[in-house]
Parts: sequence; structure tokens; C-alpha cells
Amino acid sequence: MNNSGKYLQSRLSNISRILPRIAVAATLLTGSGTILLSGSDAALAEAPPGGRIGYVLTNRMYAVYETDESVQCPDGLNLGPRELFAKRFPDDGTKRTVVETQLKLEGENWHSNAEENLVAPYREPQGNISYGLNLDGQTGPNDFQSPDGEDGIDNQFYRVVGCTNNYMKAGSLRHFVNVFMVQYNSNRWVFELTGVDDLTNDDEVTLTTYRGRDPLLADATGEGYIPGGTQRIDMRWGKEFIMQIQGKIVDGILTTEPIEHIKVPASSTFNTNGYESYLGLRFQLALTPKAAKGTMAGFMDIDKFRHWRNTTWSTHHQSYGQESASSMYSALHRHADGYPDAVTGQNTAISMAQEVTFVQTYIMHPSEKTNQVAAASLN
Repeated sequence: MNNSGKYLQSRLSNISRILPRIAVAATLLTGSGTILLSGSDAALAEAPPGGRIGYVLTNRMYAVYETDESVQCPDGLNLGPRELFAKRFPDDGTKRTVVETQLKLEGENWHSNAEENLVAPYREPQGNISYGLNLDGQTGPNDFQSPDGEDGIDNQFYRVVGCTNNYMKAGSLRHFVNVFMVQYNSNRWVFELTGVDDLTNDDEVTLTTYRGRDPLLADATGEGYIPGGTQRIDMRWGKEFIMQIQGKIVDGILTTEPIEHIKVPASSTFNTNGYESYLGLRFQLALTPKAAKGTMAGFMDIDKFRHWRNTTWSTHHQSYGQESASSMYSALHRHADGYPDAVTGQNTAISMAQEVTFVQTYIMHPSEKTNQVAAASLN
């Protein structure tokens, strides 16, 4: 063999060693866990390596449909703790103790009654349009219609908070929920799809939720989040967040069966430990190899919701968004539409919906010595 032949053989050998590395690099650049192919091999790119792909939550907010405020809330927005305090105990020269005023109202946050309605009626949004899902497969007189025209939308929580500043776009709740979700790793919530043959259409996949342990992978601005990070699963303190349910993918939309009872980590100020509790929660998410975005909806246990709000968001912080825990508690019971008590028959939960965004992440289980990035190079 002449020198030219030896050189060519050497170059081909080098290329054969480099190709697997190129495959891994392509996986990282696409952030999808797959390699983009063309031609007859394109179908292979539709299935993630090993039939599994993970996503981590980066943004969520209660689904509150907003229109012109004078139409949505013609009587104005609800009053918060400070405004209600001033109405209950006006500065009229009457001498009152702390026990008779501040502590009295704080106690009502935990042991609510309808007394506040005597000084300020609770204001609710008008109209029949709301975001959400049809949770019971029926259309009833109290149901909403989606902005796209779908009937039978169940989201009575919107009826409760649609005129409360904290839950609207201008309120502080949706801002701080997402700030704390990023700031505290204890709030890291992920799900993994397994048994995935096709991210566009697959009649049976399994969705498993976990609590992760690692920070989100931020973009160059520090305000957005990009795919391709890694999340180690919290198997020590996070077992209560592990749930599994079946689903299917149709035209790129993942829908799941309801999860009977699930907890979503939701620590707040100063990393105050907490979680939100949902019943019959289901997902409807548009999937891509890089992200999952859409709605999760179900029923919220009213007493557990009040416990979460009052333990993680003090009256001081609720005041920023004019949110009165005791007034809201009465309204929650008034509009409760699910899970009746076996003895009293009174509904104990209220339908709700949240808009959620996830980005793709590589999930590392405790038993794995390598993560999915490394595993992708072997496929």
C-alpha cells in the first residue's frame, strides 16, 4: 500500500471513532435525547432513547381567564386583609385590644365563618368563559366554555379567584410561585414518560412524577430555561411525590388518566416546606422533544388548600394581592363541586386548572450509574 492509501485508511479509521461522538453532540444540541435523521431513517428520531423522556417544571399558574376588568368584575376586585381590617375596626376612637382585632382575624383564617361578608360581599367574575378541562365528561349549568368554544369546562376555582388580584396577571402570586419554584430545589417537580414509541402518536405511555434534586438549566439571560439538564430523583425525602398513571399521545398532545391523589411540591417564602394536594389530576400537554406545555386540571381539597396557603403564605404576604383567606374559604365551599363527604354529602373539593410549562431533562435514577446523555451514545 502506498503512502496515499495508508493516509486514507488512517482518516477513515479516525472518522469511525469520531462518529459516535458526533451522535452524542447532536443529542445535546437538539436537547431531545434523539439524533435528527433524514430520509428513511427519520422515523427513528420519533422515539426517545430507550423509549423514555423526562421533563422538569419551569412555570405554572392558576388558569384565570381575564378580559376587560369592568366586564369581568363589574363591582371591582375583592378586598384584602388590610382593607377588611379597616372596615371591621375603623379608626373611630374605640379602644380595642390586639386579641379583639388582629388575633381575631388571624384565627378566622383557620376557623372561618361568614362574618366578613357582612362588611364586604365577596366578588366573583361574570361570564361563562374559562380555561380548564372537562373533568366529568358532561356539560352542566355551572360549567364554563373554553375560549376556543369547548363546552363543559370544569374550573369553579376560577369563580372563586377571578376577581382576586393575587391570582390575576397583575398579582404577586403567579410571580412568586415561579420565583420560589426556581429558587428552592425542594420545589423541583419532574415527570418521566416511558414506553414511548412515538412522541407524535402513541396509544399507550406511562407517566411517572418525581421530585428532583437539582437546579434548573438557565439560558444566557438567567430568566429562561433550556432543555438538556439533568435531574437526580429524590428517593429519600421525595417518595410521597412519586405517582404513576397511563396516558396516550395523539397528534403530539399527551392526555392522561386521572391520578386519584397527588402532591405537588410548593415551598414558599424562606423555603417554608409545603405542597399542594390534588384529586383526580390529569394532564393535557403539547409535547416536543424539547418541551411540554399545556394544562393540568383536577380537584383541589379545600381544607388542604387552606392549610397550604396559610402555612406557606402568611396574612402579610396574602395582603400584597388582596387575598383574604377567610373570605375565600367561604367561597370555596360555596362553589365546591366534587368529592362529597360520606356523612354530610357536602362537597369537599373544587375543580381547578393550571397552565404549566416543562422543559426536557435527563432523569437520573439512583440505580443508574450513567445518565441518559451517556446512554444515548450507545443507541
